[in-house]
Amino acid sequence: MDYKARVHVEIGMDFPEDPHEQLWGAVGAVFNSWMNQRAKTYRQLHDIPESWGTAVNVQAMVFGNMGSDCATGVAFTRNPSNGANDFYGEFLVNAQGEDVVAGIRTPQELTIKARKSHGSDLPSLEEVMPNIFRELCTMRQQLETHYKDMQDIEFTIQQNKLYMLQTRTGKRTAHAALQIAVDMANEGLISKSQALMRLKPELIDQLLHPTLDPKAKKQVIAKGLPASPGAAAGKVVFSADEAVRRAKDGEKVLLVRIETSPDDIHGLHAAEGVLTTRGGMTSHAAVVARGMGRPCVAGAGAVQVDYAAARLSVGSVTVQEGQILTIDGVTGEVILGEVPTVPPQLSGAFGIIMAWADEYRTLQVRANAETPNDARQAKEFGAQGIGLVRTEHMFFDGGRIIAMRRMILAADEADRKVALEELLTMQREDITELFRIMDGRPVTVRLLDPPLHEFIPHTEAEMAQVAKAAGVPLNRVRRRAAELQEANPMLGHRGCRLAITYPEICEMQARAIFEAAAAVGKAGGAVPVAEVMVPLVATLQELSILKEVVEKTAAAVQKEQGMNFTYRVGTMIELPRACLQAGKLAEQAEFFSFGTNDLTQTTYGLSRDDAGAFLPEYKAKGIVEQDPFVSLDQEGVGELIKVAVERGRTARDGMKMGICGEHGGDPASIEFCNKVGLDYVSCSPFRVPVARLAAAQAALKLRGEKALQPSTKAAKPLQPAFGPW
Repeated sequence: MDYKARVHVEIGMDFPEDPHEQLWGAVGAVFNSWMNQRAKTYRQLHDIPESWGTAVNVQAMVFGNMGSDCATGVAFTRNPSNGANDFYGEFLVNAQGEDVVAGIRTPQELTIKARKSHGSDLPSLEEVMPNIFRELCTMRQQLETHYKDMQDIEFTIQQNKLYMLQTRTGKRTAHAALQIAVDMANEGLISKSQALMRLKPELIDQLLHPTLDPKAKKQVIAKGLPASPGAAAGKVVFSADEAVRRAKDGEKVLLVRIETSPDDIHGLHAAEGVLTTRGGMTSHAAVVARGMGRPCVAGAGAVQVDYAAARLSVGSVTVQEGQILTIDGVTGEVILGEVPTVPPQLSGAFGIIMAWADEYRTLQVRANAETPNDARQAKEFGAQGIGLVRTEHMFFDGGRIIAMRRMILAADEADRKVALEELLTMQREDITELFRIMDGRPVTVRLLDPPLHEFIPHTEAEMAQVAKAAGVPLNRVRRRAAELQEANPMLGHRGCRLAITYPEICEMQARAIFEAAAAVGKAGGAVPVAEVMVPLVATLQELSILKEVVEKTAAAVQKEQGMNFTYRVGTMIELPRACLQAGKLAEQAEFFSFGTNDLTQTTYGLSRDDAGAFLPEYKAKGIVEQDPFVSLDQEGVGELIKVAVERGRTARDGMKMGICGEHGGDPASIEFCNKVGLDYVSCSPFRVPVARLAAAQAALKLRGEKALQPSTKAAKPLQPAFGPW
């Protein structure tokens, strides 16, 4: 079947001969592509509104396949993998543009340096067409000066004449993005603030993940091109749809393809990494993986893929779908099985960007941490304190949960206090270590928050184990479990309500906090400012009762230890009523910390654990733009926060306020916190660098800074270089 016959089968009509009909048919196809599934997936991944629409460029055709004096290529004005100021790209003699990225032929390097680095025997453009190469280098410089960013360019050479087909801001890895921003600022091309504004905070997250342990044993079965850095291990899958299916089931997958196309974008996003047997450093798989922060090994020609049999083979080694492979996007190695990893080493451009961010931001960044490892990691990432210590997490370890259960199963207050003495020792040791690690930085310790039934098992076998470990009759465990059952535990006997009912729990926790502070001070360390946070407060009376318990305990510990220390008592704002009553609460509370996870649940009347079943449908229908548990609902929850901030600070001038929900690491939520005048955000340790950059950008936006746009003044001198139209 010839080409025209195939076209007739595919589009249901003869190929039009009228040039105008061809042109408008092509224009219509581009416009229609805006609503295909691939475009919808891309918009969803990059938060692009559907209402923006798309555009069409119409330009004259030039040919790179008219002979040996013709060529086509793709280039980046800097290295998109590591950010080095090297001309980076590939070309093919006597070929059209799609041939370079399709992987049909092995592309050639642009420069002699790159050819030697990759060990290629094929001559570079610098050697084959030196005059054209020099012209291309001039264009590289001109484009970067104009756009003030790294460019991804496509070019064609027709009969020894260079034509520039297009230029756009080049996709790059997170490491490259930081390096390019720092280098361009140091070169004077952009300012420090512009360097910060052009970085997406989410990119920082890509730098904070492990790489392969260099000491680990590994069985390398193939090698390709290191197309996107990082390491990934997962179960091998051979289709994008299978990658999505398995990822939804919680499996880590590695997408293996002969070559990828735009139709695979959903699979690339679902996979931990991608391996292709064809294609070069600028192939579709390489470019998309770099943009998504996924490791990629491309052009591993020794790997033979059999889609029908769902397997790949390298020599005598066969890997079936579902078996595990590891890829190293730095070396290009394909490794059998799963290889251990090591934590990332952060320095160089990362440290410079973080230092610049700290110069501009006004929001402090703290971390949510309750283990020594989390606290050390947060401090290493630049956290200025701990904004949330979830004390209940300290009781879930094997030996500790037994003591916790003894306390819950106690027959009376006397028995409960005996069990609490055991818990006091554990809690004091943990908090002492956190204070010591944070070395004088503020540490906010939340009193026990979850309902007690979470610590009691509910199956007969588990209850028998608890009874034996706690030394109590099985019937008591059954009875207590029944007593603690609630229809809606999230809104039940938890938070400050527990401490009101059992004030001895509050007293034990306060004593643990203050004895820990005294212990650190007596050992010669920086005496911490302990912040005691009462959760789920709805009324002033609740806070007043518990603050009195905390203050009496603090006075007792100070007398016993023969030393004074500074502490604050505040509350976690998690209920709409607390927001509305913030002025009254501020009479007793010395600080507010907005617990936006529960505040979102109680504002929406929505369970975070159950919302996943229908929120995607809400997003698809435009009811909500973002999952409100991921990015703060500024119109509803945000309005309540504004009210609380205004009323709280009216009652207590200069009152310290922060946020400690998961929203504390979300850039859009951080921008909101900066606008309403919060003092700090607190997030998970690995989100601290993200929050530092986002806080700097929020401060710069308030000053009117924007991401840099190219000057239109430089447009005229560029036009002649793009060929005669």
